[in-house]
Amino acid sequence: MKNNGPLLHYISKYIQLTQDEKEEFESILIRTCVQRKSYLVQPGDTVNHIYFVLSGCLKAYYEDEMGNMHILQFAVEDWWITDFDAMHHKAPAALYIRAIEDSSLVGIDMRSLELLFARIPKFERFFRILYTKAFIALRKRVMSSLQKSCADRYLEFCEKYPGIQKRVTNYHIANYLGVTAESLSRIRRVLN
Repeated sequence: MKNNGPLLHYISKYIQLTQDEKEEFESILIRTCVQRKSYLVQPGDTVNHIYFVLSGCLKAYYEDEMGNMHILQFAVEDWWITDFDAMHHKAPAALYIRAIEDSSLVGIDMRSLELLFARIPKFERFFRILYTKAFIALRKRVMSSLQKSCADRYLEFCEKYPGIQKRVTNYHIANYLGVTAESLSRIRRVLN
């Protein structure tokens, strides 16, 4: 496996690995490329992998009964993405994960990850930290949507995803924020 530097650098922020541990970890990684507008996951799929984004941009969303898209997450470089509920409960996927840009990912299947936890327990600590951070971020997003103005939510979005405004459409950002594209355009005009 080549060019796992970004992932190993990300992990090194939380745990320290020996060279042997790095090599064992790299041996379970699976490189995946997803072309722009292609799906990584679709509803009904079996989800066995968690993915780390090396390059590119993806969105995770669901569609309601009326066929309306609701974006839950963007994943850019150094972000993780999967349908976590489907993966952990061994249930069919409920989400779409689609590439907004050509994307390069590293996947880890759950069975290999569980074996890795038994052999190198510090990885269990790393993923516990990762999931805790994700849970806190989700809670903050929910609280923000209940308590803050659209302008404040947009500013938080820009802080969370720096530079993404140049990579995704106004419509996608508005959808993520739960506002109309017109409202977001007005907010951007006022803030700029």
